[in-house]
Amino acid sequence: MKLLEGKVAIVTGASRGIGKGIVHKLAEHGADVGFTYISSEDKANALRKELETYGGKVKAYKSDASSHDAADELITTVLEDFGTIDILVNNVGITRDGLLMRMSEENFDAVIETNLKSVFNTTKAIQKTFLKQRSGSIINITSVVGIKGNAGQSNYAASKAGVIGFTKSIALELGSRSIRCNAVAPGFIFTEMTEELDEKLIKEWNDGIPMKRSGTTEDVANLVLFLASDLSTYITGQVINVDGGMLT
Repeated sequence: MKLLEGKVAIVTGASRGIGKGIVHKLAEHGADVGFTYISSEDKANALRKELETYGGKVKAYKSDASSHDAADELITTVLEDFGTIDILVNNVGITRDGLLMRMSEENFDAVIETNLKSVFNTTKAIQKTFLKQRSGSIINITSVVGIKGNAGQSNYAASKAGVIGFTKSIALELGSRSIRCNAVAPGFIFTEMTEELDEKLIKEWNDGIPMKRSGTTEDVANLVLFLASDLSTYITGQVINVDGGMLT
């Protein structure tokens, strides 16, 4: 059963990692998908070809969601290309880790701009469309770090905590028009980035997780699929952890 047949989704920052897992899951379940990337056109084109095997329409857009004008242009272009949008997944994110005493203003601002302001930009840009059609699902990818904090990631934690506050506020603003806004908070998810970590460190982290394993991009994508589909039409303003019980 395809849960998103006839739906159009846009996913920011989807050329690798969690974003890539999400667009695969949405396309697999029948959605037409637009996704953004910021640097590698080759990776974006390769992903587009992968997604086209599911049979739906797919387009890749080079776009920086941290720019208000670029985000506005993105949503306008996607509407022209697809006719409508039903699902927005705000996934784009970066890290610039460091203890506060060594953190530069530039690294703090970069993380806030990319991780938090991008969510404002794309959500504001798509709001008019969702209000007009009286429907839409906004899914913001936050992090357990935005809930519990983490030493050396004050910028990242602040940005992801901001996403949670933004999500709850937008759910209150738009709920009366049947527009949902929820947040997904991944824990330790195994991606291309974590592959580079020391195996001993990964084992230590996994030992501290009740389910004794890292999460996968599919674990996150499955929840996004649920929130994007009509199975979740009475769920809004929620922050749902995908963390194997890490914060339990």
